[in-house]
Amino acid sequence: MLKGTLKGTLLVAGTTSDAGKSVVTAGICRWLARQGVRVAPFKAQNMSLNSYVTADGAEIGRAQVAQAQAAGLEPTADMNPILLKPGGERRSQVVVLGRPLADVDAMEYLAYKDRLRAVALESYRRLRAEFDVVVCEGAGSPAEINLRRGDIANMGLARAAGIPVVVVGDIDRGGVFASLYGTLALLEAEDQALISGFLINKFRGARELLEPGLDTLRELTGRPVHGVLPWLDGLWMDLEDSLALDNRQAAEPAAGPYTGRSLRVAVVRYPRISNFTDIDALAAEPGVTVRFVSSPAEAAEVREADLVVLPGSRATVSDLDWLRRTGLASAVAERRGPVLGICGGYQMLSRSIMDDVESGAGLVEGLGLLPATVEFGTEKVLSRPVGEAYGHRVAAYEIHHGVVSFDGEAEPFLDGCRVGAVWGTTWHGALENDAFRRAFLADVASAVGKDDFTPDPGVSFSALRERQLDALGDMIERYADTDALLALIENGAPAGLPTLPPGGAS
Repeated sequence: MLKGTLKGTLLVAGTTSDAGKSVVTAGICRWLARQGVRVAPFKAQNMSLNSYVTADGAEIGRAQVAQAQAAGLEPTADMNPILLKPGGERRSQVVVLGRPLADVDAMEYLAYKDRLRAVALESYRRLRAEFDVVVCEGAGSPAEINLRRGDIANMGLARAAGIPVVVVGDIDRGGVFASLYGTLALLEAEDQALISGFLINKFRGARELLEPGLDTLRELTGRPVHGVLPWLDGLWMDLEDSLALDNRQAAEPAAGPYTGRSLRVAVVRYPRISNFTDIDALAAEPGVTVRFVSSPAEAAEVREADLVVLPGSRATVSDLDWLRRTGLASAVAERRGPVLGICGGYQMLSRSIMDDVESGAGLVEGLGLLPATVEFGTEKVLSRPVGEAYGHRVAAYEIHHGVVSFDGEAEPFLDGCRVGAVWGTTWHGALENDAFRRAFLADVASAVGKDDFTPDPGVSFSALRERQLDALGDMIERYADTDALLALIENGAPAGLPTLPPGGAS
């Protein structure tokens, strides 16, 4: 046990987005927590449309929530002090310490950098004072040299706080040795001095085949590979952004024919889909097949699925327009079977949307499947509601500007409404409540004439998530050089690490 004996910090960077920084950080947190270490995760700046509401009403990235759970902690805003939520090609909402600050484009954001750097560093210092170890996650790649001057999440943080850095490379993409070497070589000398080693992630095969490459990388860089981490099948844990959906869906089996004991769910993947982690609990149910659809060619899937889900959206009006342009809106409207709208998806199912806040589009016609109207407010609703449906307690969270009202034609449903087999709710995370989810799926099955479909009463979504986190902790313990990681956490970057020519960018 390391309880009370280990003090320090580490930053997990990556050669690319989706290299595995989030899961490696979670794995290190779980491994340390099991050793009795008081460890906390930290990501200074996160760009993601998957977010969560903390117990005190702050909005942070879902990945940091999973990492906090790995550490056995309730998440706080300090774990992700800066959250960027893209709302268009060039604009993002800036959320600072859990509260929205401004909507800016990429150039306007530069004006906030000094202020945000101070906020991030103060959050980091608070965590360092409270916990024995802080495991930091970088953002994107530290070798984005065009952004280095304003960086607050990668080498900018590492330099400011003297944090040793390990760089994760995704071997499944190919070119991992070039990516690791090139990432280091592009950095200026002072940044290179903190890059203390590498981790290779998502490896499938015999490690012996890698050994010559590992040896050469060590010779060329003067830095060791601290582990070759395996590909983990079935890993879905709180994915950071919608790019990761491509990898997950590619691994899923093709949706097969309907059977009496299976339910087929089609989830519409709009350009600005948010909080798609709401679907994870459905996908975890035996006998439920979940597919994301995003093209006109998949309209038949929308018409024929047992259940269609319209998930959250960061840009409701824009994504509704996209839904119409692809023909998927017609496929939804023509259905006679169950439809579930969550947050932005619920808003799309309404009769009308008045939006002078998010899109500035004014009055927009909705899909009209629910007798509801939406009006966007300037204040964002952030809450952790608790209610009841199908006789079961439901705990959830809310993140939205659009306020929905419905008339007496509809039956109340989780602060939303229901008409026949169409449900709408503003609540994220409701499907993670096991008893409610089973009752909802049984209702869907009944609506499509599949009365012999029975949800598995033994499925616990929270237990499944814990098993995933344990698997990540096991991965670090088994495949990483944990002694080397402990030395970095406690002692910092080794002195005298060589600088690669040309010494990076200024």
